[in-house]
Amino acid sequence: MNHSYWQRQEPSKPLFPDIEWSKPERRDQSGALLVVGGNKLGFAGVAEAYQTALKTGVGQVKVMLPDCLKKSIPPTMIDVIFAACTPSGGLSKEALPELRAVSDWANGVLLIGDAGRNAETALAYEEFISTYKGLIIVTRDAIDLVKNNPGLLAERPDTLIIASFAQVQKLFQGVYYPKMLTFNMQLLQLVEAMHKFTTTYPCTIMTLHKDTLVIAQAGSVITQPWNNPMAIWRGTVAAEASAYALWNQTDILKAVTQSIASRSTI
Repeated sequence: MNHSYWQRQEPSKPLFPDIEWSKPERRDQSGALLVVGGNKLGFAGVAEAYQTALKTGVGQVKVMLPDCLKKSIPPTMIDVIFAACTPSGGLSKEALPELRAVSDWANGVLLIGDAGRNAETALAYEEFISTYKGLIIVTRDAIDLVKNNPGLLAERPDTLIIASFAQVQKLFQGVYYPKMLTFNMQLLQLVEAMHKFTTTYPCTIMTLHKDTLVIAQAGSVITQPWNNPMAIWRGTVAAEASAYALWNQTDILKAVTQSIASRSTI
């Protein structure tokens, strides 16, 4: 069977080194990223994504948090915008005008998670995703917030989904995709499923299957061995991928692939 759509990247042999060489050298040309997340019980993923994005080379990074966190923010986090929160401590629908205003400033928005499980927060996320026209990166529990409307992510161009395997399973099921994913499936079977799914839907997906990262967009699939799952679950991989995607919005697949090659030995 012809698998010309499948490329394999080794950590020591990047497939797209030109992406690394073309990184902006000046901070004022390195893009602006808005990181959104957090709830009154935690914002560790937000804080780490903020620091990681700056370290990776994003020119400007702003953070939006629920205003119930005002007294909890460390002094190392500057450029924090506080917006209205629900009684349970997540962003409320009243935060939407401010979220839209700040997203107009940004070149991309990273929905990093730690967002809580509040229904009003879910509605706010859904409404923002459905109306924002730029690059969105969604990961961790931010994906779960919009699980009742999975087509919002799958059918949206300029969308990078960095998901657990279980979340990709639910995404396939949520849009009634005819191929079922299982934890014991072979890598080749997953590659074929991701190939067909992203031929149908315009999003870009990254997921971890056993010890292999799988990235798919527009029918093309790239895999790389990976032994650091915590970097994904903490959100640092998403922050780095966001930086590279900001700089290469016309080819998110290559950008994300290089972002994992650049840090795969860490």
